[in-house]
Amino acid sequence: MAETFGFLRAWLKNPLRIAAVAPSGRALANLITCEISRDTGPVIELGPGTGAFTRALIARGVREEDLTLIEFGSQFAAALHCHYPRARTLWMDAARLRTIDLSDGTLAGAVVSGLPVLSMPPRKVIAILTGAFRKMRPDGAFYQFTYGPRCPVPPRLMDHLGLQAERIGGTLVNLPPAAVYRIRRTHPNHFHLDRVSLRQREPVG
Repeated sequence: MAETFGFLRAWLKNPLRIAAVAPSGRALANLITCEISRDTGPVIELGPGTGAFTRALIARGVREEDLTLIEFGSQFAAALHCHYPRARTLWMDAARLRTIDLSDGTLAGAVVSGLPVLSMPPRKVIAILTGAFRKMRPDGAFYQFTYGPRCPVPPRLMDHLGLQAERIGGTLVNLPPAAVYRIRRTHPNHFHLDRVSLRQREPVG
């Protein structure tokens, strides 16, 4: 209950950034992590919030020390650091992901996103995806949930970045109901993403 109230307070302060009035439920957490295991290797989580997806990742065997948690909310970041001390928690905007060096340079096997990309401007979505895929292995996957009827990343942006999306499932018991998409490179190389990132030199707000 305290977690829900804390989430609600954060939503009231910035509803566009939080984009939901309650933390993600267990069904959604299980769905968005269903293809991830200990064998996936390092995992980056964007916008963990209260840690619903983090708990599901650990339950699936992902080692806490293999988790990098990127959280913009200072209270959420502090709580995540306290609850998962062996994970790497970074208090920062996920759009800056491409500018930082993660640990020993080992590439992640997956990125799990709890970010409200539907409410973000295209330039910021491009920065987030570019940064995420530059930190992942060529066969890595980006998992994004949405409350909408289709992938929250528009097809023109997907084509621009050389990415493709596939719906892996939905859950009606989440509040509100949600679906999860797996986003991957159309070809296992960095060409499109590197080309876009070179044009993204200005700061992302």
